[in-house]
Amino acid sequence: MSQLEQQMRHRDKEMVPTILVKAMFGLMLATTGIVAYAQWSGTPDVGVLEASPIELSRNILLIGDRSGVYEVRDVDGTVIAVSSDPKAGFLGVIGRVVDRERMLHDLTTQDPIQVVRRTNGNVAILDDTTGMAVELIGYGEDNVAAFAQLLD
Repeated sequence: MSQLEQQMRHRDKEMVPTILVKAMFGLMLATTGIVAYAQWSGTPDVGVLEASPIELSRNILLIGDRSGVYEVRDVDGTVIAVSSDPKAGFLGVIGRVVDRERMLHDLTTQDPIQVVRRTNGNVAILDDTTGMAVELIGYGEDNVAAFAQLLD
């Protein structure tokens, strides 16, 4: 056996130590066991968002063009905001999500969506035509503010 073959064989054995592989599978089994125990014992879910009552609501239209820029319009057609404005790009993201959801439901309507502020302070997007509800938590302060300012 050549010296290069011996080096490669030795190197391949040390790339992932056996103890690390065993620890990884042990961690997977432990995690699966904990989740299974929680489900079988009936442990209540924690960290699950509970929908609060709606405090303030506004109907808006999200109208997009081929370049991906979305206009937020009031139901009477007045332009309120545009996704190309500074710190307003998330309006376009939600616009695409709404369009995609409506396409999946074979809907071609331009019905308004609802922007709501709940009594707990959370902002949400509700689309009654598809039943979609997007609670805007964990999307970042600027992204939530882009929709929250529509309610102010």
